[in-house]
Amino acid sequence: MTRIAEISVHRTSLPLVRPFVTARRRATTLDTVLVSVTDSDGVTGWGEAPTSWRVTGESAASVDAVVRGPLGDAVLGLDPLDTDAASERIIDAVVGNAAARSAVESAVVDLAARLSGATLARFLGAAPETTRISTDLTLAAGPVESLLADARAGAAFPALKIKVGLDADADRDAVIAVRREIGSDVRLRVDANQGWTASDAIRVIRAWEEAGVDLEFVEQPTPARDLAALAFVTSAVSTPILADESVWTTSDLHDIVERRAADAVNIKLAKCGGPVAALDLARAARAAGMGIIVGSMLESTVGVGTSAAVAAALDADAVHDLDAGAWVAASPVDGGIRYDGGSIVLSTGAGLGIRGLAAPLADGSAA
Repeated sequence: MTRIAEISVHRTSLPLVRPFVTARRRATTLDTVLVSVTDSDGVTGWGEAPTSWRVTGESAASVDAVVRGPLGDAVLGLDPLDTDAASERIIDAVVGNAAARSAVESAVVDLAARLSGATLARFLGAAPETTRISTDLTLAAGPVESLLADARAGAAFPALKIKVGLDADADRDAVIAVRREIGSDVRLRVDANQGWTASDAIRVIRAWEEAGVDLEFVEQPTPARDLAALAFVTSAVSTPILADESVWTTSDLHDIVERRAADAVNIKLAKCGGPVAALDLARAARAAGMGIIVGSMLESTVGVGTSAAVAAALDADAVHDLDAGAWVAASPVDGGIRYDGGSIVLSTGAGLGIRGLAAPLADGSAA
């Protein structure tokens, strides 16, 4: 019987095609950590831990340490096909470190899918005919002129998500301008990344409602830990409110449901700890009557590929929030998903379909 024999860490910094700007940060590079898990027969699975002190609270150094330390100890020697046992041991190994845990769990599940001969999406429960999923396009926070140019460039996408939260009044006017520019056929979403007070959020969202902007949802308008503010906004507007930074665990979700603080949740693997945890969180959200989409942090096609497989298993017809890999100038791996306009094309190979590190990373990047 094959066993998990090796776990490796691959730090990488990749340029973005343009600056990624939100209410929380501005990035021009993707600084991330890939994790590979190899069994005793030499078969490898892949995962990713996006790093940002202000978003995930983790760094490349912290991910490296915890993966090569307690998380590696937790999975080495395990049967890679026993993903439930691996997930339980990963959860028990450390407190916090959600992105690192996600990378290791993702790599183990990818390895199990490869050994089973199934695509990762199929292994997680997607229908056999699912070959692609839809994603929105994120418009980075900025002047209205740049938002309009980005909106025009995103015509192939079924939905646009505008990053706001830097200036409530400017946000109000910019979103109205984008809706007028793109017309009524494209779904429009807004993400404030915790940037508003409750009063500003209510004032701006009501202005959009009165202007007929017709938003699909407003994501995380208020600070993540202030559930009272989030619930106040949700109760005061007609536009659906999507919780993101407020929900990392099923316990967080239960708090949201109890307070009626949001209508839906954005599920991200780097918050909840991996694909198994994401599926559990989605089931709990649906049981509570909440809507779901699958999103990602700013990460490469490795992490987005795992998230896309989860999305395919949960709702292949929804428009998810997985354009992050398209922001990166080049993939760090050979194989995996690819973008085709507003769609993510899933690999037909076993697991994620990753054949190894891309050439520039393959020489000397493993730790």
